[in-house]
Amino acid sequence: MDVTTVGLRTLREVAETGSFSAAAQRLGYTQSAVSRQAAALERAAAADLFERGHDGVRLTSAGLVLLGRARLALDALDAAAGELAGRPAAVEQVRLGVYVSGGFDLLPEVLARLADTDPLVGVTSREGTTPALARALRSGSLDVAVLTSRPPHRSPDDEAPPLHVETIDEGELRVAVARTGRFAGRDAVHADELADVDWIASPSRAGEPLLGVWPGLSGPPRVTHSVRDWLTKLRLVAAGHGVTTVGSPVAAQLVPDVALVRVEGVPPEVRRRVVARLPGRPSPAVQAVCAALRATGASAV
Repeated sequence: MDVTTVGLRTLREVAETGSFSAAAQRLGYTQSAVSRQAAALERAAAADLFERGHDGVRLTSAGLVLLGRARLALDALDAAAGELAGRPAAVEQVRLGVYVSGGFDLLPEVLARLADTDPLVGVTSREGTTPALARALRSGSLDVAVLTSRPPHRSPDDEAPPLHVETIDEGELRVAVARTGRFAGRDAVHADELADVDWIASPSRAGEPLLGVWPGLSGPPRVTHSVRDWLTKLRLVAAGHGVTTVGSPVAAQLVPDVALVRVEGVPPEVRRRVVARLPGRPSPAVQAVCAALRATGASAV
């Protein structure tokens, strides 16, 4: 089968992003160029590799087979490029994904632990939403990912076989409010009061949850600010421009004029932080990163 590395990278990006247009943006190509690469791959493989639907693009069973081989080939090429660039071959790199806002307390501590316990393990990291990171694990562009999980705590995606998932820690979702204003001096609000507030939420793709809005509101939320950066969200809350949800009690320490309140009148919204990877026996480097994540989560409880 005669394929190019560009074609294999296109396959991996489409698997990760779920669309030709998003893959084109990531690769720096036009959408038509990505479509041509996809068509060339299918001709070379003599099989349908992509399933095109109204909600995006998914790989067929044949596409997933090719993706597994493509991951190995691309990883080997990337490792060779690193060695040619002078990166010590003895350091094994682990690609870690962290959900948006999840890295501020985990990542520095994990890197510090690894520097003490496993100095020959290197880590590169990037953030994303839980669905995006799950796709990145499947496509092979990440080795490990820290994801969020909400009840009933199903697998992060519906692909088979299921991802290997371990719980790091869990806690109740809270609402961040300004220390002055409508909810000043309170440690709890009733769920009915949240139906008439301004929300500060993260933009999301179709099919992804709207981060920053309390789940199960009686009506559509009034989102006045769409912000991906978590610190910006909290600064807007502190200035009285709306409220947002947070899953970590450490969040309020970042901005002094923000308080975290419980939500009464509804069952608690429990959020887990989990470490996910592809099924199978992980490499020693991946095991070391997972152990550091578990230890860091346990120390934060």
